[in-house]
Amino acid sequence: GASVSVNGACLTVVAKGDREFTVDVSPETLTVTSLGKLAVGVPVNLERAMKLNERIGGHLVAGHVDGVGWIREKRQDGNALVVTIEAPPDILRYCVPKGSVTIDGISMTLNTVAAHTFSIAVIPHTAKVTTLGLKKIGDPVNLESDLIGKFVERLLQERGLAPQKPAPTIDRDYLQKRGLI
Repeated sequence: GASVSVNGACLTVVAKGDREFTVDVSPETLTVTSLGKLAVGVPVNLERAMKLNERIGGHLVAGHVDGVGWIREKRQDGNALVVTIEAPPDILRYCVPKGSVTIDGISMTLNTVAAHTFSIAVIPHTAKVTTLGLKKIGDPVNLESDLIGKFVERLLQERGLAPQKPAPTIDRDYLQKRGLI
């Protein structure tokens, strides 16, 4: 019953051995993450659940993936690898320069935010100890929006100070992106 983050998705361990573990993945998780597209042998980011008495190194991350983005550009800038990610509007709404976003479970600071994309700077240490350095143009990544931003928006909506979030339009594109057709 322990929780483990696999590429940013919080999953429950149902069986474990010396060098492996088994998790159950719900249809919802397969719909909103890229986990269903993983192949055997592909490296993933793994992280145990945080203990409440430990230091927080980064921003608050719940392991509740909001959607999938795609690597659109990678370029070197000094010692950093600048990565541009295309993200859905429901995630971009919570993105602000110097704010936080979680990419495949990795807490990152947003450099720039544009209409359809955002960029991050990956330092050599992060590239070495996570899968971000291995990602290629077009690769999917799991994205979790800033938790505090979501709470603030919800509080403002309840008080009539922010518009209610519109329901998604269910069309052919929506169904294809979720692998339903």
